[in-house]
Amino acid sequence: MAIERPGRPENLPAAELLWARWALVAVLEATADAESDGIHRTGTWIDDRGLHLDDCGCTWWTLAPMGGERYVLYGEDESSGVKWHTPAIDMLAQAPDWLPFERLRRLLEGNELGCVYWYEDGAWARAPYPDQLGDDGLDCGMSRFAAREEALGLLMDADPVSREQAADLLAAAEAYRLASCDITALLDARDDEYTVADRQAALRALERARLSPRD
Repeated sequence: MAIERPGRPENLPAAELLWARWALVAVLEATADAESDGIHRTGTWIDDRGLHLDDCGCTWWTLAPMGGERYVLYGEDESSGVKWHTPAIDMLAQAPDWLPFERLRRLLEGNELGCVYWYEDGAWARAPYPDQLGDDGLDCGMSRFAAREEALGLLMDADPVSREQAADLLAAAEAYRLASCDITALLDARDDEYTVADRQAALRALERARLSPRD
């Protein structure tokens, strides 16, 4: 799925699909050392607040579930012109009252936010943009998960697997039927210095992601 510049809500896949693709990468990138990095963590990961992406320079994003099949996506890519636009763009205009306003306003005050999208009743939305805005950063930030082909590439980079293996893993994640044995089998096949603690970190990430079948 292609993302326009600036992004449009309809450019994003359903939040559950976006979550599944992003979460699978987070599971495969999870290590014990990365978990210990705390607030300075970079890469792709999941915690109790949601999914995160931070390349330690150009782009950072969070996708957070808000209950009741609601999600909020927020972050910034250096390509975004939103916070520099004159007159100022209110990124929270027309936003629903269930957004994490305290967090978002703190980021706005720190000049750290590039755009905000929210998902409810099966559809994404965002604040209105002026016609003159060239980019809000959504393409550079989220095309890696919005476009299935790019998501496959991320999986092959996160773990040395074949395209067929990556496609099978992605299909299982998107169907929310990714079992822990699928992950452990993949991790056990690694020939690097992946440790038992790393395996445990990956399984904790899988549990948080809730991509496995539930009884």
